[in-house]
Amino acid sequence: MSIRTRLKKVLPPISVTEQEALEAGDVWLESSIYQGTPDMDALRAVPKAKLSSDEQAFFDGPLTELLTMIDDFELHQGKHIPQDILDFLAVNKFFALIIPKKFGGLDFSAYANSTIVATIAVKSSAIAVTVMVPNSLGPGELLMHYGTPEQQQQWLPSLSVGKDIPCFALTSPEAGSDAGAIPDAGIVTTGQYQGKEVLGVSVSWDKRYITLAPIATVLGLAFKVFDPENLLGDQVELGITCALIPKSHPGVELGNRHDPMGCRFYNGTTRGQDVFIPMDFIIGGQKNIGRGWQMLVSCLGAGRGISLPAMGTASAQNALKSTAEYAFIREQFGVPIGRFEGIQEKLADMAGKTFITEAMRVLTTEGLGLDIKPSVITAMAKYHMTELGRDVNNMAMDIQAGKAIQRGPQNTLASSYLAQPIGITVEGANILTRSLMIFGQGTMRCHPHLKDMVDLIHSQDANADKQFNAVLAKTVWFSVKNACRSIAKSYLPFTRGAKTALPEVAKYEQRLNAISAKLAPLADLSLLVLGGDLKKAEMLSARLGDVMSYLYASMAVIRFYEQKVSDREDAKVFFNYAIQWTLSQADQALADFIDNFPNTPARVLMRALTNTYSRSVKQISDELKRELSTASMNTGSTMKELTHLVKIVKGDGNDINYQAFVAKHKVMPHLKKVQKALRAFPVVPYVSFENAVNKLTEAGELTLQESTMLLDYDKKRKLAVRVDEFTFDLDLLDANQRLVDPSKESNATAA
Repeated sequence: MSIRTRLKKVLPPISVTEQEALEAGDVWLESSIYQGTPDMDALRAVPKAKLSSDEQAFFDGPLTELLTMIDDFELHQGKHIPQDILDFLAVNKFFALIIPKKFGGLDFSAYANSTIVATIAVKSSAIAVTVMVPNSLGPGELLMHYGTPEQQQQWLPSLSVGKDIPCFALTSPEAGSDAGAIPDAGIVTTGQYQGKEVLGVSVSWDKRYITLAPIATVLGLAFKVFDPENLLGDQVELGITCALIPKSHPGVELGNRHDPMGCRFYNGTTRGQDVFIPMDFIIGGQKNIGRGWQMLVSCLGAGRGISLPAMGTASAQNALKSTAEYAFIREQFGVPIGRFEGIQEKLADMAGKTFITEAMRVLTTEGLGLDIKPSVITAMAKYHMTELGRDVNNMAMDIQAGKAIQRGPQNTLASSYLAQPIGITVEGANILTRSLMIFGQGTMRCHPHLKDMVDLIHSQDANADKQFNAVLAKTVWFSVKNACRSIAKSYLPFTRGAKTALPEVAKYEQRLNAISAKLAPLADLSLLVLGGDLKKAEMLSARLGDVMSYLYASMAVIRFYEQKVSDREDAKVFFNYAIQWTLSQADQALADFIDNFPNTPARVLMRALTNTYSRSVKQISDELKRELSTASMNTGSTMKELTHLVKIVKGDGNDINYQAFVAKHKVMPHLKKVQKALRAFPVVPYVSFENAVNKLTEAGELTLQESTMLLDYDKKRKLAVRVDEFTFDLDLLDANQRLVDPSKESNATAA
């Protein structure tokens, strides 16, 4: 019995849906990481993302105007998105960012799409999701890639101007992550359509969690097709299929809503029972019956690589900006709370992780801009950037404490804090993405020979044994080279190499090369020892996926520092923290993987090949944390670049915080003068800062100009540290204790 035949008996079969998922998308930088040789030349050669003149005009015009229209607190208090906002989105083509210009769309780049969604997300998660979905996985993208010319002409122009609102229904109560198990079914049959008897499909479905379904006018639907009467051929089960069905079509049920964490974007259900649709409703026509899953997984890049990572980045930038400003303004025991080391540790971590998310956002969209669909990298981006956004948000809530938990127009954190879990569950829950997708798909796509081996193992070709042996020989040689490279770079540091022109980057690039070299033989040994069981060992495969992901993040951080920051000297402390964090996480994941590998001889060999004999991973120093926390509370260029998605609207919470932050920086010399004067001439009783300034001015310790600046700062500080207040009946009060809505005066009086 040949080796191939033995393996065929041992390895579990790969389902059609698994096969299509594994083969979906393109391979990019992740391939070089997996193979132990990160391609830094390719990284540095990627064209820099920048906004075109049309994209910049959209930012300066419709996007800026939209931000002034949104009152997110009011939106949360109500039941619906205001119609004037929905109309504005439609008229200004926010639903058509990715649709080609020939169909009336804007045809913006992936980078612009990401930046638009992220900028809106800072202001309102609900509006961001409303814009995100039509420009992500759904009818628009499926039509662009797979629709017939007639379908494209029928739907894309009306989708571009918001005349039609799309949704796409995949998830059912019985099938979430296991999309291949959807029970929604269509039976090939004949039926009446527009007064004629035509060939079509009778479909029954029950879907949930469908964003925009309650207001959609056209439904994208995934279902399985069966042909029991053999009207199309001799095959009964034809597979997952995608169709586009108007809401007005008889039998379509749309309208019921879910309530996603109180965020007021439209999300709900759709159902239908024995709804007859003609073949023309199938995206791409009859020939695309059974190709639905392939179509879906091939188009996941927009959702995973653009929209959801954009929301994670927006959340991080918003949290970092407001928290850094608050930590500088808010004082306890006579000093800004940002000077306390407990706060400094959290603030530094927030700044470093925000640097990582922005670096990954830019690089991932630059990759998508190369007209490729790197499915593994977009999965990495979706998982890690939404998780990092959650981390930064949680730390912001901890630092801002009482101010953060009191909802109201001045609260800059509550909306994104509530919405963060939504991005983490969409497009496959993060647990699934980390445990199964990143390394599972990565190893099949990135290994130069594995896919050929698997295909040949299950092949029925008479020459399969001969072909398999040739591929096996190449695989063995590949593994031998991986092992030798790992030994060299693990034990001989001078072999690691670095191509950067910047001395401060070189040591990190060398470390990146060393970790990547270790990853390759670990992956080879895992496949050799565990084989098909590696798919079940999710904690192990997740750690290998983590190594790949953190090395990709490291490459993104290096590129961002080398090519995107405007002042490297100012950015150096942010870069050092970010790159040290990503590399230490990769190191830790690698060590944890070896520690928990179930086969003792293999574990011993892994330690020898990678020089990994302990769990000791170099941690970020306290001194670097202190430096970074201080830098984050300053007004340097890097902080502006890391929070550029936060567009201040006059009078909103971010504006109030920023005004106080700038004012305090201006009066810092005068504040020191006040502190010195108070030590020499104490003001008793010290009723307030305002009282102290007035007394010192009267005493001649402060000039009139200094006093004016200090009192102006104090007024802005008080407003910034204020939290929103309401009457007993929760009617909003302004900073002067007056009702924001005077029409509710009677309620306040009665209370």
